[in-house]
Amino acid sequence: MTAKKRATRQPWVDPDDVPELTEEFFQRADVYIGDRLIRRGRPPLEKPKRQLTVRYDADIVDAFKAGGPGWQTRMNDALREWLARQPPPQKRTTTGGRARPAVRVR
Repeated sequence: MTAKKRATRQPWVDPDDVPELTEEFFQRADVYIGDRLIRRGRPPLEKPKRQLTVRYDADIVDAFKAGGPGWQTRMNDALREWLARQPPPQKRTTTGGRARPAVRVR
């Protein structure tokens, strides 16, 4: 069993040795309005993509991958094309489209 290592002491830092706060530092700082942090970067998408796990036949995946990088986008486009050619989907019931058995109340 290994012995616990002792924490190393941090050397004392003279407050006069602290780096100067530059304009760049303030440009990169978090921005708050009241108590609310304003997020930077790309704004959220209206319709973000969802990650899920799907299993496809190997030959289908191999055919898309053979086209090189971007195969997942091409697969997404192919599914979108297929959906555009289909009639509008009908609303499914919670039983997966099967008829519910009649229930008698006595």
